Amino acid sequence: MKNKFFTISIPILLLIIASFYVTSKFVKPAPKKEITIATGSKSGSYYKTAMLYKKLLEKEKVKVNILTSKGSIDNIKLLNENKADIAFIQNGTITTKDTDSIKSIASVYYEPLWVFYKNEGYKIDYIIQLITKNISIGEIGSGTYDLASKILKDNGLSNENSTISNYSSSKAKQLLLDGKIDAMFAVTSHNSQVVKSLLANPNINVLNFKRAKAYSRKYSYLESLTLYEGTLDLYKNLPDENINLLATTANLVVRSDFSQELIRILLKKVKEVHKQKDLFAKQGEFPNLKNMKLELHEEAKIYFENGDTWLEKIFPYWIAANIDRLKIFIIPLLTLLFPLFKGVLPLYQWSMRSKIYKWYDEVKSVEIEIGYLNKEQLQTQLEKLQDLQDEISKETKVPLSFMGEYYNLIMHINMLEQRIKTRLKLI
Repeated sequence: MKNKFFTISIPILLLIIASFYVTSKFVKPAPKKEITIATGSKSGSYYKTAMLYKKLLEKEKVKVNILTSKGSIDNIKLLNENKADIAFIQNGTITTKDTDSIKSIASVYYEPLWVFYKNEGYKIDYIIQLITKNISIGEIGSGTYDLASKILKDNGLSNENSTISNYSSSKAKQLLLDGKIDAMFAVTSHNSQVVKSLLANPNINVLNFKRAKAYSRKYSYLESLTLYEGTLDLYKNLPDENINLLATTANLVVRSDFSQELIRILLKKVKEVHKQKDLFAKQGEFPNLKNMKLELHEEAKIYFENGDTWLEKIFPYWIAANIDRLKIFIIPLLTLLFPLFKGVLPLYQWSMRSKIYKWYDEVKSVEIEIGYLNKEQLQTQLEKLQDLQDEISKETKVPLSFMGEYYNLIMHINMLEQRIKTRLKLI
């Protein structure tokens, strides 16, 4: 009787352990807390933005590696070669038909196309007016090069009728200021030091795209923006007139096989960085999922549609992520615990009563033999019952609710003792 409880409970315990072991094979392991982000040059907006992400992510114990490159086209190559996990690209430089291994996760800020040219006493409002000029359209492999090439082709400019060169924005800026080139294209944020210094220079003008809306109709990823007079500096009145600009957006893209948990925590930090109002964007306009040419990653779609989960609102991110990853354990747990809970009260009652009833085997054997024993044997059984009663009082500890069964056992033993004493008087 003493081992009956274990013969029932041990198989149940083993079944629970086996179920959890089998279920664990379907649980994805926790990801390595490390992200490699491909940006652009160290002087560019992509790099500076990535450094903001790095600062926030490392507070969450995520290691962030930054890879510099020539720009968007270069970054796509780094993703395809598995050298980077996340990359900045200029919207429109890649489409779904180009690759199925890269997906979009967010559009983070506007990137205007700036066309700066030497101030020679007249305004330029059309790209075709740059024909015969020496023009820098960005390094090969950059987003600036990709978009500028399309714009020039639309307007009939080529190396046959103009001088097209490929300098970085910082190099082109210096050449423009030195008068060695006539114009330069740059696709970058308004916060770029190159943009700020050229806009403030009276010897340099910025092209006012009079046909900005026409371009935005031709290319779905381009938008028409207005830089209003005096926006940059009211005192100096920079710019000195309203300027129509074309703008694409800076997009974050990811390898399609990258960790969903790391994508999610990155997007939380992206939202912190870009949700504020700026020169062109309204409060909360970025990050968003608008007009992206690449297929959207499912985890990004879920995050932007639903926001933080209730677990993320209660717990720090990694605790919430671990709970969510292990939710598959709930299925076998509930499956096993429901009948276990239903049976726990009867099992408890049985285990308590077994502490009492296990003694009845010995009591019953004495009761059967009483009628056949001689005086000496009866005396031995009487002593045995007294020793048994002492043993029971020491070993049998039960709650008050089971004391009735306990005292029934003691009364039964006392009754047998009385019967033996009666027989001893008669012999």
